Amino acid sequence: MRDWLALSGRPALVVGAGGLGGASALSLAAQGADVVLADLDQAKLEATSRAAKDLGSEVRVLVCDVRTPQACRALVDETTALVGTPQIFLHAVGRNVRTSVLELGDDDWRQIVELNLSTAYWLGREVGRGMVDAGYGRMVFLSSVSGLLAHSRHAPYAATKGGLNQLVRVMAREWAPRGVTVNAVAPGYIETDLTRAHLDTDGHRQELESLVPTGRLGMPHEVADAVTFLASDRAAFITGHILYVDGGRVLV
Repeated sequence: MRDWLALSGRPALVVGAGGLGGASALSLAAQGADVVLADLDQAKLEATSRAAKDLGSEVRVLVCDVRTPQACRALVDETTALVGTPQIFLHAVGRNVRTSVLELGDDDWRQIVELNLSTAYWLGREVGRGMVDAGYGRMVFLSSVSGLLAHSRHAPYAATKGGLNQLVRVMAREWAPRGVTVNAVAPGYIETDLTRAHLDTDGHRQELESLVPTGRLGMPHEVADAVTFLASDRAAFITGHILYVDGGRVLV
């Protein structure tokens, strides 16, 4: 049912138009939020915008590279000019390089830390400033089960997601008195366009499914549902929480 979460007209900024970010943007828009979706990949932005129209809603798009604090500030300013000060924010930016610690290059480490963690800090700070001033906000960051589990060949990804979890908790602690909630959604193994090629080679799908108590991989809409709930007033008393959407993966 549209708007059961009371999101109609709420300005929302979603950064990252990949599988989970795009699905979340569509979910927020379906509940009536006024969504701006930002990404460096124009094709992904246009695909999400078309999907929103097919579903009877709208997602505005901005092409943006957020890998500097200046670009993050500019994006928040542009979003504010388009739809107003964001009341909802989702950080869905990140990448992984599956390489062992001893083989990982210095540039890979720096680039992943910058993209996965530094952009979360820069964007969270800028959006948070407006939310604190307004006395209201719902912030969500996409984390991962890798922030808790010690997967091999995931060193920079796991380190950034663990760091992100603590960043979320500190932001939540500082901004709770000002009406701003800050939470993370930590997906497990989710089937997206980005992961499908990896899943369909060398038995990876069967291997990962065997690690999930529910016996299957997750779908993007299941992560988007959790994001949308945390972005609503029905989650007003939840802050500093890491919500695992993983089919029970962290239990084993």
